[in-house]
Amino acid sequence: MIEVVIAGAGPNGLMLACELALAGVRPVVLERLTEPTDTQRANGLVGQVIRMLDRRGLYERLTTPGTTPKPAPGFTFGAFPLHLSDLPDNPLYTLLVPQRRIERMLAERAAELGVEIRRGQEVIGLTQGEKSVTVELREQAPIEAEFLVGADGGRSAVRKLAGIAFPGVTTDDSVSRTGHVGVLPDAIGADGGLTVPGFGVIPPYRHLRTEQGLIAWAPSPDGDPKLTTVEWGQPAEGEASLDELRASARRVLGTDITLSPPTGPGPHLMRRLFGGNTRIADRYRAGRVLLLGDSAHVHSAIGGPGLNLGLQDAVNLGWKLAAEVRGHAAEGVLDTYESERHPAARRVAMHTQAQALLTRPGGDVTALRALFGELLDQPTTRQHIAGLLSGADITYAMGPATGPLVGHWAPDLPGLRDLTRTARPLLLDPTGALDPGPWSAHVDTATVPGLDTALLLRPDCYIAWQGTTSDGLHEALATWFRAA
Repeated sequence: MIEVVIAGAGPNGLMLACELALAGVRPVVLERLTEPTDTQRANGLVGQVIRMLDRRGLYERLTTPGTTPKPAPGFTFGAFPLHLSDLPDNPLYTLLVPQRRIERMLAERAAELGVEIRRGQEVIGLTQGEKSVTVELREQAPIEAEFLVGADGGRSAVRKLAGIAFPGVTTDDSVSRTGHVGVLPDAIGADGGLTVPGFGVIPPYRHLRTEQGLIAWAPSPDGDPKLTTVEWGQPAEGEASLDELRASARRVLGTDITLSPPTGPGPHLMRRLFGGNTRIADRYRAGRVLLLGDSAHVHSAIGGPGLNLGLQDAVNLGWKLAAEVRGHAAEGVLDTYESERHPAARRVAMHTQAQALLTRPGGDVTALRALFGELLDQPTTRQHIAGLLSGADITYAMGPATGPLVGHWAPDLPGLRDLTRTARPLLLDPTGALDPGPWSAHVDTATVPGLDTALLLRPDCYIAWQGTTSDGLHEALATWFRAA
């Protein structure tokens, strides 16, 4: 019997597969598509997940060997520029890399760890038993697993088959148009901004609001640039086209913009989307079926929080599910996946809905933006929003453990990125005298001189205990692991 089956070979499913494999579980990944898709989706990563990838040794696979993440000097929130360089603690990191490259890198890493990916296999049914779940496949023999994880997107078949509700709201009054385009070479400035005669400069990689709609310009380092518009009250029919995108940009900007067909090798994107959804599964687990990423939550893409949320789901779930499969988990640990990550999804839904409202046209929104712009002049406001966008403001309840750092993500410490690549629990001990006792088989110990306090890190790098003596250490370990 297979230990864990993951439905969906997108970034979230592949990240979970890697985390499980690091913990000694060999999952099987099922993917409906026979080949990886070239469809352009996310343009990069935003938030704490970038530092998490660095702690798994994966960041440099997307950049240059030997490089480490650096905080972004600025970002965007609700079509406002968000200046971050003056913050005392800037938690917001960004990485411009197409989603298809992220998927390719994670698939390569999963293969290195012995993960089997079966393409052309679509889940069409499931039956749960006391100790296993039987997964039915289209035109394939059913397979049996201890657990099934649905990482199969916003229209998740696994979620529907498990009977998990997906409450939320749907809006249908907006039209978003996105396409790869060609522009005049001298229209692109040194900073990547697009100069439009009669309007001014559209800055790169941020939303720009006018009283008629929204526009975003994204030059690409390895392909054609993309232009996106969002309008309200502008119905459309037929197939999306460059002419339609050009006309939409004219309405948003109030002037013509010179666009031509893309000239790069492709694949080229030209799409139209109506409205949007904000939905969160009412539960992340139904017996031996769990949900991950977009199968558990969908929301506006504004600000690019999707992969940050989904990949962090995977890192949270991976070690807990592996411990459950291998018999190491304390009672109830697997259920903390939902209790910890469901609130994180609600926060993302909240701020993406707020940003979407701030970008709408209309005088009332303009008044709201005037007030919000004043608030953004305050460093404390920008610090709060940076934590919100990055996910660095997320804290978890850690049972009986106490201390100012308990429940928070571990700060960057000397050597930590090398110690966390194995995805094992880690006891950072400045004295070298602490003993995990009966839990020593589950925990790596490292002597780190210079720390003011010892720290117990879960595999997802959240602090489960801190102290200067061993008081409470064994209680904290017992919260998460069965003693050997």
